[in-house]
Amino acid sequence: MKHFAVSASDGTPARPEGGENELSNTGPTFETGGEDRMTQRGFKRFRRRGTQSQSLTDPAPALDQQVAARPETASSQEAPTENPQTAEAVPIGTAEASSRVQPARVKPRLELDPQSRVDIAQEIISEPRVDLPARFDPWLQMPEVPFDFLGQRTSRLPLVSAFRSSPTARAFDLLRTRLLHSLKAHGWKRVAVTSPSAGGGTTFSAVNLALSLARVPHSRTLLMDLNFRAPGVAAALGIPPHGDMAAFLAGEVPLGQHLQRLSDTLAVGCNCHPDQNASDILHDPRAAEVISELIDETRADTVLFDLPPVLEHDDVTAFLPQVDGVLLISDGDKTTAAELAACEKMLAGHAPLLGVVLNRAQQADKTQVTP
Repeated sequence: MKHFAVSASDGTPARPEGGENELSNTGPTFETGGEDRMTQRGFKRFRRRGTQSQSLTDPAPALDQQVAARPETASSQEAPTENPQTAEAVPIGTAEASSRVQPARVKPRLELDPQSRVDIAQEIISEPRVDLPARFDPWLQMPEVPFDFLGQRTSRLPLVSAFRSSPTARAFDLLRTRLLHSLKAHGWKRVAVTSPSAGGGTTFSAVNLALSLARVPHSRTLLMDLNFRAPGVAAALGIPPHGDMAAFLAGEVPLGQHLQRLSDTLAVGCNCHPDQNASDILHDPRAAEVISELIDETRADTVLFDLPPVLEHDDVTAFLPQVDGVLLISDGDKTTAAELAACEKMLAGHAPLLGVVLNRAQQADKTQVTP
């Protein structure tokens, strides 16, 4: 092993006491320049000697030593421009030496003055607003049928929309308000309109009640003709007959092809194909699924079902599980108290009776609604 001598305080290098192969306790030679500090020239010579000795023993020197073994011109360019007399010796391989040889680069942070921030904020606010696509609404996709709310066209039944100042119109408005209060209190939507016997004015009451409900702003009312024995909603409204209710309840006809919209607040499902097997159609589980999907998709607030008489067929009894309540229409000329009691007995336990409407009273302004 080759020995190095450390220079004395007077600048005379000290010689080793042993032979050439004897291990000396002294370290490499330093040039001090009068103080116990290393000069820049001595530090460069020390790095070169340390790199040569390391390459003989270790084929893969450390990263810090590889950086220190660069040519003298490169190291002289990276050396800081400071006084050589005040430069301190830093051992190679330490963290401090690595940071001095290759300092970390920090990206400067962009600072904005207050006025620039205000300008950027105003540009963001002034950008055009991008609206999201509107949700698909089946209610708006229904074909709209021109309807005469003023009663200029003749219809089979008188409509309260054409006689707003008549006592009948006031009676139906009162029925509408009481019905809406009851439905809202229980969270209900589905109302069956029926009567004890045929000819009691079920269709007349269902159509006029639907027209009165349609006058409520921002509401949606559905009127479904489920009287397969004698469908008459289209004729009562004075619109062309359209639709096959049996095919619709079976899921064979889509909603947009069966229902028609008379206004933004009223839509009807008519039936122009009478069917004597009405109870079989209403018993079908597919009919219940279609009705539920219809209400969910259209987001209707109130749904009125025009049904045949209670005491003559089992259609109403078959459909009772699909309704929230029943509105019973009583004919003032021929309906008896026994028939009303029989209807209440049949409805008990299946659907609540929302009220009894007295139709064809002796005086129109005394039309009664029994809650």
